[in-house]
Amino acid sequence: MEAMTATKFVAWEVPTLENLQGSKVYGLRSKLNNGEKLNREEKDWLTHAVNNNAYFKSAVPLLGWRFDFSDVLRTFLVNQYGQWSEYKATDKTALRKILYGRIYRIVELDK
Repeated sequence: MEAMTATKFVAWEVPTLENLQGSKVYGLRSKLNNGEKLNREEKDWLTHAVNNNAYFKSAVPLLGWRFDFSDVLRTFLVNQYGQWSEYKATDKTALRKILYGRIYRIVELDK
């Protein structure tokens, strides 16, 4: 069974999903649905997009559509500045690229 590309999360009219085929997030979700692997640049972009949106913890919003990436994201706890914070990332390398300052410890949580 093919995974869904995106789900609508707003009540008002939004562009059709076919109109978003040229977007980066649509391309990444389609690539993953086809069983392809992400390269370093795509992993870094996805980790940044997931951690810098105000709507979802494991998805990227685009024009009223929710592109879920929970199948490739892992949960990490990061000790930084004397406190622990939780992040979702594709891997530790991508997570380190979005964080600033001294990182004391990164721990991956089991699913």
